[in-house]
Amino acid sequence: MAKSLHLTAFMRPVSLHTGAWRYPGAYPDANFNFAHIKSFAEKLEKAKFDAFFMADHLAVLNMPVEALKRSHTVTSFEPFTLLSALAAVTDRIGLAATASTTFDEPYHVARRFASLDHISNGRAAWNIVTTSNPDAARNFGFDEHVEHGERYRRAREFYDVVTGLWDSFADDAFIRDPQSGIFFDPEKMHVLDHKGEELSVRGPLNIARPVQGWPVIVQAGQSEPGRQLAAETAEVVFCSPRDLASGKALYADIKGRMTALGRDPRHLKILPAALVVVGDTVEEAKARRARLDSLVHYDSAIASLSIALGYDASGFDPDGPLPEIPDTNASKTGRAGVLKLAEQEKLTVRQLAQRYGGYSGLAFVGTPQTIADEMQSWLFEEASDGFTVVFPYLPQGLDDVAQRLIPELQRRGIFRRDYEGTTLREHLGLPRPANRFFAPAGQGPLQR
Repeated sequence: MAKSLHLTAFMRPVSLHTGAWRYPGAYPDANFNFAHIKSFAEKLEKAKFDAFFMADHLAVLNMPVEALKRSHTVTSFEPFTLLSALAAVTDRIGLAATASTTFDEPYHVARRFASLDHISNGRAAWNIVTTSNPDAARNFGFDEHVEHGERYRRAREFYDVVTGLWDSFADDAFIRDPQSGIFFDPEKMHVLDHKGEELSVRGPLNIARPVQGWPVIVQAGQSEPGRQLAAETAEVVFCSPRDLASGKALYADIKGRMTALGRDPRHLKILPAALVVVGDTVEEAKARRARLDSLVHYDSAIASLSIALGYDASGFDPDGPLPEIPDTNASKTGRAGVLKLAEQEKLTVRQLAQRYGGYSGLAFVGTPQTIADEMQSWLFEEASDGFTVVFPYLPQGLDDVAQRLIPELQRRGIFRRDYEGTTLREHLGLPRPANRFFAPAGQGPLQR
């Protein structure tokens, strides 16, 4: 079977780049304007994107006030409210929302996603996160953030409970027979009665089994526990390798773990985040990226660079090259990445700071043809199954991808010209999970 890319759109915030809202022609209020977001979703669906993906924050981001006052992420819609509204004005595009396993309860999460899956006719996806922002803990009654290992232990059990709740009813449990007066068959309802180390949930869920069986499971993170959780549970991985080599290593690691666990690695799609800047020429695209980066205020940019270096960079000459940096106890990998970027692109301290203060992850900057070349390499060299596209500014950045890059990918036969089905699982080529408690209609009862 020929390989093809899967593309989701990172849409909360509508661009991860700090300068996006200031770019000429961009909508400054795009992150909190439903009319704009509705138009983005419609354009993405017309371009046949797999999904509209919403990250989420449970606190105003923990950054210095000087940086915070310049950030367009301060205000955003709550994901379920927005995606439910978008479900009514779209037909095919998947709708992926983040829900925290640390600060929410399994029953709430199971019920919301089951509802979204029914409202959208099978287009929901749950992005499992453990929430890293310590300020979020203070919004939920904690003086200190929950320890990293404990967050992942709770997440693993949380997943078991949520998926168990989704299986509360057999697919054919609801008879709805006016003649007999029987609405549903109680024999086809399962009480979960979960009692674990972290959670106690009786069930059953008070909503029919989701259209997709389970909404698609997305996992964000690439730490050691995150990779293992992905291998055990995920069907899509949102991650951030910085180059082809690191992408290949991450891809091989997670898919190898799946194989060791007896899971089919084809049933997980690894979709790294990638900023995409399109121009008529490579030079024009680079100029657009440089202008975008220049819109990141230096005061907040230099603070981001200092964090990346593990060293106070505020005294450096902004318009000179990066000087020698003494060794520190900060991350050697992070520091090496800064030095490599500065050398490869011959960036001044100001340019380097604005890159780290804006968006420092994987980026494809070029013409539709050169970007398609790079994406094709990632796909064929098994560094990814596609990408989570980050737009540099909106609406123009989205239009450039939808109207210029997508046709080039389609011309090469590595991106769909139409949706393969009606559900997100069908778009992604994922199987519908069997109900763990009930055999399919027409088969005998499961042995328990």
